[in-house]
Amino acid sequence: MSLFKSNQGPVQRLAEYIDQSHRIVATTGAGISVGGGGVTYGQMRFSSRAARGEGYSSFLPNYLETMFSYKPSYSHYALKRLEDEGKMLGIITTNVDCMHTIAGSENVAEIQGSLQVNCCENCGTHYNGYEIWQKDELPRCKKCGGEILPWPLYSHIGIWNEGAAKAKKWISQADLILAIGTRGNYGDVYWSCRNQNAAIIQINPGHTYFDSVAALNIREECDVVFKKLDELRGKNGNAR
Repeated sequence: MSLFKSNQGPVQRLAEYIDQSHRIVATTGAGISVGGGGVTYGQMRFSSRAARGEGYSSFLPNYLETMFSYKPSYSHYALKRLEDEGKMLGIITTNVDCMHTIAGSENVAEIQGSLQVNCCENCGTHYNGYEIWQKDELPRCKKCGGEILPWPLYSHIGIWNEGAAKAKKWISQADLILAIGTRGNYGDVYWSCRNQNAAIIQINPGHTYFDSVAALNIREECDVVFKKLDELRGKNGNAR
């Protein structure tokens, strides 16, 4: 990366980093969904399949029924546009809300699974795709009639190995890492595999682990930052 002029604002510096990069990896957390009205399963406190009845009954009205009432945020679409430019290698997320996929991004590593990764609790048949949750009744297994559970419930909010494998591969190849609305790096799940030469830029109004390792910390909501970024780079931020 080139040296920056001292009078450059943080979003101007971000724009230059992006323009010079070709293998960007974004790592995102709950903060990226705020602009679309989103909530996180962490906020809803359904934490374990061990508390089977309580967890599932809490999950449905408190999280699932609200999840599809909001939409991807401006930032979700901004990352999709970077993918369309050929700059975005992949997105690593702890979110289970599928909003990156709904926004159109193709290379998404959901390291804690999502509503796209589902399994019958009775016979173990897997059902991929979030669409089964967009109905008026609970999904049932076509083979045995058992209840279908999403990954966060049947795995005790565990790590989804398929997503973690993608995350490790992408982060090792990154030439720029954007930490957006996330508080941590999930250690050896993928972060230890990162390219040590990749610059790290954090976009988060609060203080996080990334404060001490980022080349640039932008203390604003991510939607505000990406709107400014699109203006600077002359991109059509209204495209959906």
